[in-house]
Amino acid sequence: MNQPQTNWGPRVERLRRKANEVRNHVIDMVYAAKSGHPGGSLSVADLIAVLYFDVMQIDPANPRWADRDRFILSKGHACPAWYACLAMRGYFPLAALGTLRRFESILQGHPDMRKTPGIDMTTGSLGHGLSAGVGIALEGRLLKKDYHVFVILGDGELDEGQVWEAAAAASKYALSNLVAVVDANKLQMDGFCADIMPLGAIDRKFASFGWEVLNIDGHDIPQILRAFEYAKEAVGRPVCIVADTVKGKGVSYMENVREWHGKVPSPEQYEQAKRELAGGVPCR
Repeated sequence: MNQPQTNWGPRVERLRRKANEVRNHVIDMVYAAKSGHPGGSLSVADLIAVLYFDVMQIDPANPRWADRDRFILSKGHACPAWYACLAMRGYFPLAALGTLRRFESILQGHPDMRKTPGIDMTTGSLGHGLSAGVGIALEGRLLKKDYHVFVILGDGELDEGQVWEAAAAASKYALSNLVAVVDANKLQMDGFCADIMPLGAIDRKFASFGWEVLNIDGHDIPQILRAFEYAKEAVGRPVCIVADTVKGKGVSYMENVREWHGKVPSPEQYEQAKRELAGGVPCR
């Protein structure tokens, strides 16, 4: 992963701005909907922004393009961050973001591939996304396509046994076109992951299933870029990127606080969040 960073400055700064824009949209969407999951949406903002604005081969004008890279947000409750990226890329108008969770909106509380342009797989019930990614990656191999499948999972989601069945299958079939990203923000709805269901070292667990594993800071844009570039060149086995993240990243009072898994800011909290994201208060 020690690739040169020559001329990366403008690229990295552009992606940082995009990720910050995503976070602003997340706060606006959850506040307007009076419902949603801000904490986990903010923790994945950098990862999804890098995928959609740099890494993935996609065509917003042709969402079903057969040769596109695929993306699955297995932790589907974090979809506000995904919806923001899709709108910013032009899959649908930005104005639609204001309809999050409304009746008959194209933007439901969990991703629905039947309603939203650009959604490759419906998710919501935790633990299912990696299995779907295995199937899509296998299809790509059978059709002799060179697309990659990226699946983001939560670390709390790893409590689901189906994740590990999928991990075993991906290793068995040597799916080097499959990249799993663990959003390791260390919190789930009921508390700290280590207290709810201790899993030990996530990296060693995936490695024991035959995956190649990379550990990164999930908010460091250069590290994210290098990890994805490395993963796309992998040969012979799937890649898992364990991203060390902060739940609620970018909004000081949300960071590392369990209650912000699914909570709506008050008017005063909303204004504070917007000020901080505008640069008024440094992010930790």
